[in-house]
Amino acid sequence: MSEIQFEIDGRQVKATKGMTVLEAAQGAGIFIPTLCHHEKLEPFGGCRLCIVEVEAKGWTKLVVSCVYPAEENIIVRTRTEKVDRIRKTIIELLMAHAPDSPQLKKLAKEYGADRDRYEKDPSFCIHCGLCVRYCAEVVKKNAIGFVDRGIHKEISFIPEIAAKECNDCKECFPLCPTSYLQAAFVLSQSLAFPKGKD
Repeated sequence: MSEIQFEIDGRQVKATKGMTVLEAAQGAGIFIPTLCHHEKLEPFGGCRLCIVEVEAKGWTKLVVSCVYPAEENIIVRTRTEKVDRIRKTIIELLMAHAPDSPQLKKLAKEYGADRDRYEKDPSFCIHCGLCVRYCAEVVKKNAIGFVDRGIHKEISFIPEIAAKECNDCKECFPLCPTSYLQAAFVLSQSLAFPKGKD
C-alpha cells in the first residue's frame, strides 16, 4: 500500500492510501472527538463532531474527518476558532436530546457548551447509529433499525428478531453514548411481549 504524508496541527503524519483523516490522527495519537465512530464499523459521519479544517492547494474547507480520505500534502487543523464554534453548537443541540449523557457533559466542559441553550426535547437518543450499524455490520442480526425520518427519526427494536436475539447478545448496549438503548429495549420488550397474568 502506498504511503501518504500530510500535516495535522503542525505535525507530519503518515497514513496509507484508503485511510481517513480521523484514522490517521488516531494512529498518530491526535485526539479528534466523535460520537458515531467505531473502529469495527464503516464510517458514518452522523454526529459531525469530528469536523476539521482541511487546507489543500490554497483552499480551506470544513470536512467530516471520519469519512474524509487522507491525502498527500494536505494541512489539517483540528482546533481552529471556527471548528470549536461548530463543535460547541453540535454539542448544545445534542444536549437538548440527552442532557445527562456523561460523554456529552465531558465534551460540553471542553468546548464551553451551554446545555440549556436549546429547548429540551429529551428523546435521549442522539441518532449516532452505533447500535443499528453494530447490529447489522458486526453481529449481523439486524434486530434494531431507524424508523421515520428527519426530526421524527427514532431507533426501534424489530420485535420478531429482538425477542430471539437480543437477550443473549446486548453487545450494542455499551456503545450507546446516552444509555438510551437499554431503556428502549426494556420498553420495546414490555410493549411487544407483555407478560400474561399468572
